[in-house]
Amino acid sequence: MSTVLSQPHFIFGLRKGVKNNLCFVDEQTVVFPSGNSCVIHNTVKRWQRFIPGLEGSLGLRALALSPNQRYLAVSEKAEEASITVFDLHQEHGMKKKVLTAGDFLVQEFLCMAFSPDSKYLIGQSGAPEWLLIFWSWEKNKVLATVKTTNSNNPISQVSHFSPHNNMQVCVSGKGVFKLFRYSEGNLKQNSIAKVESINILCHTWVSEGRVIAGTDTGRLLVSESGDVRREIKMSSEPGQGQTERRIKAGNVTEGVAKCCVTAILSYSKGFVCSSGPGTVSLFEQIELDVYRKSREIQILPAPASSGSAPAQCQEIDTICMSPAEETLAVSTDRGQLYSINLSSAEMKREQLHFDFLSQPFHSDSITGLSICIRKPFMATSSLDCSVRIWNYEMKEVELYKEFQQEAFSVALHPTGLFVLVGFSDKLRLMNLFINDISTFKEFELPGCRECAFSHGGHRFAAVDGSVIHIYSFTSFENILNLNGHFGKVTSTTAAWCLVGRMALCTRRYRTARPGERLQQDFFYADFGECEIKVLREVPADVVAHTALAVSQSGRVVFTGTSGGTVRAVKYPLPDQKEWITQQAHCGPVTKMVITYDDQFLLTASEDGCLLISKIIDEKGQSLRSNRQIVHTEEILVTKADLEERAHNLLELKMHLKELHMENEYQLRLKEMNYKEELQQVSNKFMEEIKSLKRTQQLTMEHKKYDDLLQKQKEMQEEYETRLTHAEQDRIQSLAEVTQIYEAELQFQEEAGRRIREYEETIRQAAEEEHQKIDTMKDKYEKKLQSEKEAFTSVSLMTVTQIRSLQRQIDDHLDDMISMKKERQTLTGFIRTLETDIGVLKRQVSRYRKTNQEKVIISSLHSMNQDLHKLKVILEFKLKDMKKQIRPQQEDINKKAERIEKVRERAQKILDWLQVGGQHVGVSSSICSFYLLELSLLSGKAI
Repeated sequence: MSTVLSQPHFIFGLRKGVKNNLCFVDEQTVVFPSGNSCVIHNTVKRWQRFIPGLEGSLGLRALALSPNQRYLAVSEKAEEASITVFDLHQEHGMKKKVLTAGDFLVQEFLCMAFSPDSKYLIGQSGAPEWLLIFWSWEKNKVLATVKTTNSNNPISQVSHFSPHNNMQVCVSGKGVFKLFRYSEGNLKQNSIAKVESINILCHTWVSEGRVIAGTDTGRLLVSESGDVRREIKMSSEPGQGQTERRIKAGNVTEGVAKCCVTAILSYSKGFVCSSGPGTVSLFEQIELDVYRKSREIQILPAPASSGSAPAQCQEIDTICMSPAEETLAVSTDRGQLYSINLSSAEMKREQLHFDFLSQPFHSDSITGLSICIRKPFMATSSLDCSVRIWNYEMKEVELYKEFQQEAFSVALHPTGLFVLVGFSDKLRLMNLFINDISTFKEFELPGCRECAFSHGGHRFAAVDGSVIHIYSFTSFENILNLNGHFGKVTSTTAAWCLVGRMALCTRRYRTARPGERLQQDFFYADFGECEIKVLREVPADVVAHTALAVSQSGRVVFTGTSGGTVRAVKYPLPDQKEWITQQAHCGPVTKMVITYDDQFLLTASEDGCLLISKIIDEKGQSLRSNRQIVHTEEILVTKADLEERAHNLLELKMHLKELHMENEYQLRLKEMNYKEELQQVSNKFMEEIKSLKRTQQLTMEHKKYDDLLQKQKEMQEEYETRLTHAEQDRIQSLAEVTQIYEAELQFQEEAGRRIREYEETIRQAAEEEHQKIDTMKDKYEKKLQSEKEAFTSVSLMTVTQIRSLQRQIDDHLDDMISMKKERQTLTGFIRTLETDIGVLKRQVSRYRKTNQEKVIISSLHSMNQDLHKLKVILEFKLKDMKKQIRPQQEDINKKAERIEKVRERAQKILDWLQVGGQHVGVSSSICSFYLLELSLLSGKAI
């Protein structure tokens, strides 16, 4: 058989006596202690996560949440006290560090606080040590310790660190108000405030050096750098400014006894503090050190309250605010949680009131617990004089009512429409209406500790001392009394068996004291016949068993102990001590019930908490049975309520009819009046419309005129802009054209200069040619004369002289080639000048707009004429030179041809001479004749 155990699912209740027992994790999630765990509760989606307490601890003492809302420090009382830091960003609040006092033996830490950067933790231990311990908690290292007070002056609070200084803390208590600074490995006290006669209950930092403290007499003391300087009066009404009284240094006297300031908290606009039972006051900072009481928020009495313990008499224990300062929440000494939305409250002018943060909880020990089969309801009774009906599926309170007497037991009818409650004076049978719990039958059974309905609901049993009374639900007759018990029945769960003749079966689970055994006793009664038989016994340990429940499937038995634990025992019961323990409550478990589908285990405790646990196996799967259970939605309404509702409905209908008739009459009157007024107004409006039309026409004409003026202005500005741009463009274009023409003029000047240079070069070349020709003519004439004279004396000519003559002929040919090249160069230069003149003509044709341009064009035209004249002169000179050169060229060409022929003939003669022409009878006269002819042709004497 697989192991069965219970797992916490949802819990109702707040554990009282824990310092700082309410903190905001985010805008929708809070953390608070309940039972033996810290509960992370989402107020919107209604889910909970549980951080269980340490096994063997003696209870929670204080909570502290880091400023970054990530780490939760939990203080638990033990033989060696410890502080456990949990990481809330982990799914199950994974344990981060466990801090102890090191070498000191400390049993409890009364209060704690994180530094602004969440790296350090300060903790104040209790009596008799009263040590203030400073940790670097991430390193699990004690940095410093100091004794803060003695047993005569207990510490009430160790504050958060200074908001701007990680090393400065404040400690307050009865006759104690001290500032400490961590320096050089020690906690050093900065100053001493003389507050021996003042009992300071709480304090808060509002700036780096300013602390506001609340006392048990309702005073608000303002401390500057450790010295109490002034007092903020609580008597000022909201909106009337601040009432202050200056206090001389060292002279803080005890005030007149008023309400206590039990909690205080600073925020961005000022601070919040308790100002009496069930009242919280908001103070806003209006100047640097001036505060004004702006609003009061009160706890309203519950609608179901009987007046014996009004909600407004609750003292405020803790005040906290969400990270965005949207929601303010408080916890009270009666174990209740309240909240208010500050953003919406600021827009309201009326008195502000708190609402329940989650559900209204029990504020004292829960004495009775019962369920029904037809609805997902569970009923609880408590010593706080209240009876509450819960919905364990919706996780909310369906109905509750407070009475004058304490309620000791409760039994819910299987239909979920009736409840049986045992009060201190009587046993009462009540109806569960839609909004009330009303008594319809009383039984003279004072102090009934146990009661239960049969499975069919037609009978119920109630315990009176050692006697069990059986009643009929239909006739209310006492049909049977079971008085076979030798002692007082104090811990009996009455259950009804469905077999036999509707006999009553009571299972008595006797509370086992240390050393005794847990017995499971079955009592079978047949309306007068009684038989007792012990089936199985399980040895008990030192912890007493206080409650017991058996699953519908018969697989497991759950027991509750005086230590608040829940044990899961296999069924049938084992011979040895074999069970699985769950840390459920911080007080003895008073009642236990398992739902009919075996899905949930419900446990109630003296700590006032009601825990819903899931029943699962070792694989985490639910033990829920396949049994079909149908829940109904019927409710009870009394005939008087129906008649009253019908009567009220009839009166409302009649009143509605009267109002309808009255409204019709008033409507007709108003319609007539409205018609007259409408006609008058229409006439008036028609006149106004005509007037407005005329005015509108004038306005339109004026508007048109304004539009035309504006258009004219815009056009004028546009044309002025265009003219300006055109003038700028004209100036720029003129500058560019001027620059171009200046460049062209420079080019023309350069061209003229080059033309003159070339003319001079041509003239010099012509003169040199004429000189050369004349010189050559004279030279050759002289040579010819000398040759003629020497002709008669020359007989033979050598080969060397003929070759010299050939070189001279080649030189003349080279001179002719160079002259041809010079002619080609001059011709190319003339063509270049003609091209430049054409370019200038095309450029001049584009600019003929202004007078200056015309002047430029005329000057260019004159320059063009000059160039034309120069061209004509050059052409004439070239033609003249060509005429002069042509005859010479022709003469030279002829001479060259004759020289070539003579050269060929001379070459033949030379070749013939080489082969010995003289031997064949060639005379010297023939050779002389050819030499003479060659010299005449070449113009050079040989």
